[in-house]
Amino acid sequence: MSVAWNAAETATFQSFANCYRREIDAGAAVRHKMFAREIDCLEWMLRANRMAIRVEVMSASLCGPYRFGRIWQRAVSDTAWHVWSPMPALQALMREAYHGKPEGTTQPGCETELLLRVMDSHQQISTNIEHALATPYEGDDFIAAEQSLVFGHWLHPTPKSRQGITFWQQKTYAPEFHGRFQLHYFAARTDFVTHASATNQPADHIVTQLAGSGIRDFGIRDNETLLPMHPLQAQALLLDPDISAMMAEGTLRSLGPAGPDFTATSSVRTVWSDDADWMLKFSLPVRITNSVRTNGRDELDAGVAMAKLIDRFELARQMPSFRIIRDPAFITLDILGRKESGFETILRENPFRAEAGIGVVTLAALTAEPVPGRPSRLERLIRQVHARESGNIAATAALWFRRYLDCAVVPLIELYERHGIALEAHQQNSLVDIGTGYPRLGYYRDNQGFYLSERHRPAIANAVPETETISSLYFPEADIRDRFAYYLIVNQVFSVISRMAHDGLADEITVLRILRDHLEKLALSMRGLGRDFIRHILDEADIGTKANLATRLADVDELSSVGDHALYRKMPNPLRLTTITETETERPHAIAS
Repeated sequence: MSVAWNAAETATFQSFANCYRREIDAGAAVRHKMFAREIDCLEWMLRANRMAIRVEVMSASLCGPYRFGRIWQRAVSDTAWHVWSPMPALQALMREAYHGKPEGTTQPGCETELLLRVMDSHQQISTNIEHALATPYEGDDFIAAEQSLVFGHWLHPTPKSRQGITFWQQKTYAPEFHGRFQLHYFAARTDFVTHASATNQPADHIVTQLAGSGIRDFGIRDNETLLPMHPLQAQALLLDPDISAMMAEGTLRSLGPAGPDFTATSSVRTVWSDDADWMLKFSLPVRITNSVRTNGRDELDAGVAMAKLIDRFELARQMPSFRIIRDPAFITLDILGRKESGFETILRENPFRAEAGIGVVTLAALTAEPVPGRPSRLERLIRQVHARESGNIAATAALWFRRYLDCAVVPLIELYERHGIALEAHQQNSLVDIGTGYPRLGYYRDNQGFYLSERHRPAIANAVPETETISSLYFPEADIRDRFAYYLIVNQVFSVISRMAHDGLADEITVLRILRDHLEKLALSMRGLGRDFIRHILDEADIGTKANLATRLADVDELSSVGDHALYRKMPNPLRLTTITETETERPHAIAS
């Protein structure tokens, strides 16, 4: 087998096993005798298969993924351990996961569906690795980082599963292959178009500018408005009976490609061009990991409302080391009797054109597992910084981490304290400017991820009254604390800490203590929601984490589920003072579960 295929197998097993370890069974820490030495392992008893699995732990973590190595299995009736391959071991874990679920909690066919998605994700990862190994090493600029996520998120059982996009379409539309394409334009009778903007430009004018001079060849009529569309979504829309009816009666026309070339960012459905002041976020007829990705009307309205709120609260002035990238405009087609038509398009600011994008990278790219034979982006960066300085690498990593906290974490907690606004700041939605080596400016993007505090509702509604009419913007404090803790701390900050530890840049316990001390000091300056949040993440025995495996076991589309409490689980909180103290006294070879 090829290097790419083997690496993809290892990565696929590792992501699934880490989900299983966190959500279902932490496993038992054991020592496996190998020739004249013993190695650290996790062992799982699988009752459905009447066997045990041992997995070598190459590198453990209190807060992030384990790195696994060799795998062994034995039957319950046997005493000898036998070497096993990653994919059969993964399937055994999957069978055990379904075996342990109460009857009636999963739909028929869920296990087959999950296995298909696992294999699809594995094949995609293998193809990504092959492409990455054949191309030059990526640079540290916005779009290079966006398109470098070969493996996907480690805490997902099918991190690169994409149903609805073919292998030949991937070459053009998937971010890992750096393809370029023009947008497909439609012309709709103006009275069927809805648009809004919180900028000094109406959304329809922005779209006309994006289309460029080539649109003249389409002969736009006075009573028509242009609608941009992702080519994949355009193909799906042309098969929609309601769309066909509008085209037949002349209220909608399909024009074709126009304007500059765009390329996919890490989300696949948000596209970027170095020749445009705007990124565009589309609905897409593709099931990515758990969900078909669509723009809801509430999200369109939320983007405009939150852009107004950002401006009226003067957040850019209040947070000089942090920026919220706004989604201040949208445009869509109205179809009688339907809440969404499929044309819903979000217009996002593009501050990362040309030199402005150099050094701006998503946290997901910084902390991602590297392709075989290369260091992670974070390791390469910190070693480059260290080469210019004196002292040891751990000191450089610690200073880098503190500066990262100052621009990517502290401002978000201060925003929640001051205005009751929490952000869904997971690693893919969070970016940092590391152009000088050390982080100096943090960014947040995505209008799907605002949580407004009920306690601050009067002040927020006074500033932007329309927030009161948009569903799923205001939340109780307890819900916000749990979600904010997961997205900001567990998903984002813990990924930085575990990456540093896996790469040998710093000791995980030391960095966890830096984080705790940093937050303790910040809490002293607060009296409201921010302080409550910090105490929550420092003092609680458990902290929330996403239950991606449980979601996949039940074949749930998390974006369309009615309640999302089932999407979260609790995990031991590594930030709790007693946890850190106890871990410092453990034997060097002990494994934290």
